[in-house]
Amino acid sequence: MKTIRTRFAPSPTGYLHVGGIRTALFAWLLARQGQGQFVLRFEDTDKKREVEGARDHLIKSLKTLGLKYDEGPDIGGPFAPYTQSERLESYRLWAQKLIDAGRAYADPYTPEEVQAFRDEARAAKKPFLYRNHRPENPPIWDGTMPLRFKSDPKAYDWHDEVMGDLHTGPEVIDDIILIKSDGYPTYNFAHIVDDAEMEITHIIRGQEFIASMPNYLNLYEALGIERPAIATVPHIMGPDGNKKLSKRDGAKDVLDYVRDGFLPEALVSFIATLGWNDGTTQEIFSADELIEKFSLDHVQRSGARFDEQRLTWINGHYIRQLSMDDLYVHAAKYLPGEADTFDENYRRAVLSLIQERLKYFAEIPQLTRFFFTDLPVDPALISSHKQLKKLDPAELKQILKTALASLEESDFTLDDLTERLNNLLETTGQKPAVLFSLIRIATTQAPASPGLAETLAVLGKETSLRRIDAMLPSL
Repeated sequence: MKTIRTRFAPSPTGYLHVGGIRTALFAWLLARQGQGQFVLRFEDTDKKREVEGARDHLIKSLKTLGLKYDEGPDIGGPFAPYTQSERLESYRLWAQKLIDAGRAYADPYTPEEVQAFRDEARAAKKPFLYRNHRPENPPIWDGTMPLRFKSDPKAYDWHDEVMGDLHTGPEVIDDIILIKSDGYPTYNFAHIVDDAEMEITHIIRGQEFIASMPNYLNLYEALGIERPAIATVPHIMGPDGNKKLSKRDGAKDVLDYVRDGFLPEALVSFIATLGWNDGTTQEIFSADELIEKFSLDHVQRSGARFDEQRLTWINGHYIRQLSMDDLYVHAAKYLPGEADTFDENYRRAVLSLIQERLKYFAEIPQLTRFFFTDLPVDPALISSHKQLKKLDPAELKQILKTALASLEESDFTLDDLTERLNNLLETTGQKPAVLFSLIRIATTQAPASPGLAETLAVLGKETSLRRIDAMLPSL
């Protein structure tokens, strides 16, 4: 059997979102599982759409997620170069083979003439096929005109590793452009040449390419190239499952997720399970588990719904598994600026308190700021509280004074604080939803916090008492 060789071949026309990453991830998993090679190639023949910095961004995205490639534009390899704009001579040589075989010809028509053909077909309510206007005596191709493939329309049956057995008739095959008038090849031509020369055995790509497959099959035959195995993955759908995921729905830059504090391991696990599962109820997979269990025959044929809440849940799971040292390394840079004046032990204590509740690291400033600075008293926290707003201000003040008197006698160890808070429930006759919420608001000025005793222990006696005292006049 041949060594498995897969490739990820993005165009440097923007950032990499989850759809592109999933294609890369599936190709990487297949190569790693078969102890083969995973290749990165830039398909940059559409110069008008190229975005400055996109190449570096694509490379950084793959490396950040741990999708290490074995060959690529920045590291070289036995089939270099791995950038299409540097491979123009290869395309010209393959094009000449087609010309010599009578399977390619110069397109003599102007864009306006081609558009007239389209308009004519539309008026006749027929599909436009360029081959119906194939010139009888085309000029010799000199590179200044597009070069077109002289197709041989026929029916095809082929097997897709995901979609199964497929069939198409000859009516969809046309004389596609191979090389544009600017000298650059089209994707339709270049990727077939590149995959052949780079000995790619498996192609994984999105559903949008399936309609072009008959033309590709026709071109493989004309070039005498053995077709790689094809796996067409379905679209990733928006949160409602009704349409393809767009930027508006959350198809944002994968590095934005990393910047927001999503762990690469969580992103890989989430993206791998967009349209794939191993046939069990397992929802979270390590990279090693994915390499062991991944298979194309478990990729679903229907669209996979993008659920950011599920991503957040998976990320929270990974955060909870971190050791304190790892948590501190990942999270320290997200702490609010006020944390800079506190020592590392205190910052670690704060992070340990929020670890169970943390879903992604960008939440840290909101969840921790009150540990590092006195926030302004916010009466709205009382007036909007379901239980506290029912009580008379004088009663609230008395409850808080009683709590203050007890806490003044505490040594602020966790055990002592826990015992005193429980005793205060009996002393005041209040439920935790009232007593604990009132003390929490007074000491944090936040709508939520970790466990009250734990929070008070980290804040310390001086800070806690000062904040309660500052709250009393507002009641």
